[in-house]
Amino acid sequence: MQRLARMWPACVAVVVATLAAALIVAGPARAGSREIVVPAQVIYPGDRITDAMLNDAPEPDGDLSGVLRERADIVGKAARRTLLPGRAIPAIAVEEPRAVSMGGLVQLVYQKDGLNIVTNAQALQNGYVGQVVQVRNIESGVIVTGAIQADGTVLVNGG
Repeated sequence: MQRLARMWPACVAVVVATLAAALIVAGPARAGSREIVVPAQVIYPGDRITDAMLNDAPEPDGDLSGVLRERADIVGKAARRTLLPGRAIPAIAVEEPRAVSMGGLVQLVYQKDGLNIVTNAQALQNGYVGQVVQVRNIESGVIVTGAIQADGTVLVNGG
């Protein structure tokens, strides 16, 4: 028992030195040290979001369900509403950029058996590349559906 009492201060010193070394190497433990992506500036509805418009910020306390955390989920999208600097970005606040806007003029392309006809049409819906939308042929007034192409034209296949 006396031997243990004499060794106790040395054991405590070793434990304290080991813990101090571990803290120096690992750094202080921080609760909530995760980060999220937030706007660095005001982003207005319709703006296409670039990497330069974003910053990293510490993850705030509270419910973050439905909040975008990664740049890859945000960059290249368009804002659906005003996004404020330093605030978390809800998933519903961004969308794929529109290739066609309702009321806008588009080129309507009809293709069948090597025949190509191009005319102007008015989009009756908003749409993204690959989406099927309704358009009205300006000359005839006929409403047709077609797929939006990467160049913004609407392709109607004959059938």
